[in-house]
Amino acid sequence: MQRQRRLWSDHARSGSRAPARASHVTTYAAELVRLRILISSAIGTGSGIFCWFLLAHFHQGAADFGWAIAAARDLLAHRDPYATPMQLYPLTSALFGLPFVWMTPEVAGGVFYGISSAFMAFGLSRHGYHRLLVFMAYPYWAGFLVAQWPPLILASAFFPLLLPATMAKPQLGLPVFLTHMSKRGVAACVLIFLLSLAVVPNWPWLWIGHFHNYARFIPLLILPGPLLLLALFRYRDRDVHLLLLMSLMPQRWFYDMLILWLIPKTRREIVWTTFISWGAGLWRWYHIPHTFDEVGRVAVLTMYLPMLAVVLIRGWKKDPAGSVLTAD
Repeated sequence: MQRQRRLWSDHARSGSRAPARASHVTTYAAELVRLRILISSAIGTGSGIFCWFLLAHFHQGAADFGWAIAAARDLLAHRDPYATPMQLYPLTSALFGLPFVWMTPEVAGGVFYGISSAFMAFGLSRHGYHRLLVFMAYPYWAGFLVAQWPPLILASAFFPLLLPATMAKPQLGLPVFLTHMSKRGVAACVLIFLLSLAVVPNWPWLWIGHFHNYARFIPLLILPGPLLLLALFRYRDRDVHLLLLMSLMPQRWFYDMLILWLIPKTRREIVWTTFISWGAGLWRWYHIPHTFDEVGRVAVLTMYLPMLAVVLIRGWKKDPAGSVLTAD
């Protein structure tokens, strides 16, 4: 009887500690989220200011994001967005441009790149602050001068309600969409697509009519791009799917490859792929490319093949149960 009372007493004490322990864990988790928000906001603010400075200094306006703003203004004025020559973006991009139509172009480009960077930082930091090293990759810095979409598209891999960003630049968004689908994400994409059709029902055909203006390269078709097919040895890995899908997509400059940095997960993987990516930056600094095939070959050598090495080496280091052994 005395032993039973002692057991009940121990149970009561442990029960009284459980809510306190749960409360402590909840508080700690909330503090981590607040810290992530703070760090992401700082990164977004800094990158937005720097992007604005470059756009203003080089008189770029809103650069590539200006096409989304121009299409949004056409919609508000009840004009055909595809009456503008070289409008290569789908109408879904105009919906993202609507909140920025009242800003000056340089400010709009900077704010867009800053917000995209903040979302990217918040998503990456969910799996460890070491993943913020992705911001050191050359493709991220190549996007500053043109206020490009890849940071937002990369961020959409972490947030289902942000998945419609993949529809703003589909040649980059499709690999992310197909490898990071969720019910809420797909529903959000369908909603945005239907909304765009309600505004301009025939916009897909108008958009397709501009495809011949898109100068591009396809990584898999540029030597040594076919080597990327070696990734099929690890075909069960979702990162392999992303790599191969990206290699099939038409691209035109180094900022497009930022999406590939969804593949490296460990600190070592990110550091080495980031370091090698700056080979493209050095090449561009000393050389003016004359064809997009030149750009594609350098991209394959400095970004795609390093990612191939990541997925192959990662596969070799797995134990029989399939868990990755490297954790640095």
